[in-house]
Amino acid sequence: MTQPSERGSWQQTLRMVAWSLIGIRTGARHREDQRSVGIVPLMFTALGAGFVFVLALMALGHWVA
Repeated sequence: MTQPSERGSWQQTLRMVAWSLIGIRTGARHREDQRSVGIVPLMFTALGAGFVFVLALMALGHWVA
């Protein structure tokens, strides 16, 4: 387990956002990530992931149409 004073890596933040977008997240692992990931990197990662998701949908729509 990580100490509350330690901050998570960018990869841990990205993994947390990805699993949350899919919707399969266990409670214990979610609480552990909340203690180790900062709110500002989490917000930027979530916004970036949402932006990439929208671009992927637009590209898929353009490719299909």
